[in-house]
Amino acid sequence: MSALIRTAVAPDVDDVLRLWLTSDAEPTHTDNSASVSRLIDFQPGSLIVAADETAIVGSIIAAWDGWRGSIYRLVVSPAHRRSGLATRLVRAAETRLEAVGATRSQAVVVESDGRAMGFWRAAGWEQQSDRVRFVTG
Repeated sequence: MSALIRTAVAPDVDDVLRLWLTSDAEPTHTDNSASVSRLIDFQPGSLIVAADETAIVGSIIAAWDGWRGSIYRLVVSPAHRRSGLATRLVRAAETRLEAVGATRSQAVVVESDGRAMGFWRAAGWEQQSDRVRFVTG
């Protein structure tokens, strides 16, 4: 059976964190229950998951700030990679962002992750080489 794509809900938080941990997603200081729960409460619909019969096997965050859509945390479990699931998650994120009014979106991708970089290039997204991202916290 193909994984079901749906909006994450509060009971999914621990499963999403487990997916990120076991799928080699680059860890951040916001990989905790409080942060993920706050995301779900603050912007319902922004955390999208893929679930099979037993677990959350994919995730993507499609956030909207009123100006631009931002996509983060595209993660697919190793057992479900190369099945088209990442593409389905990106399409769900794009659909969500279009529905809330985004006409331009960006994807935050770990540059040193060759698999991720290859995926986004193959998905038709253009790598912007004239911008640098600064962060704090």
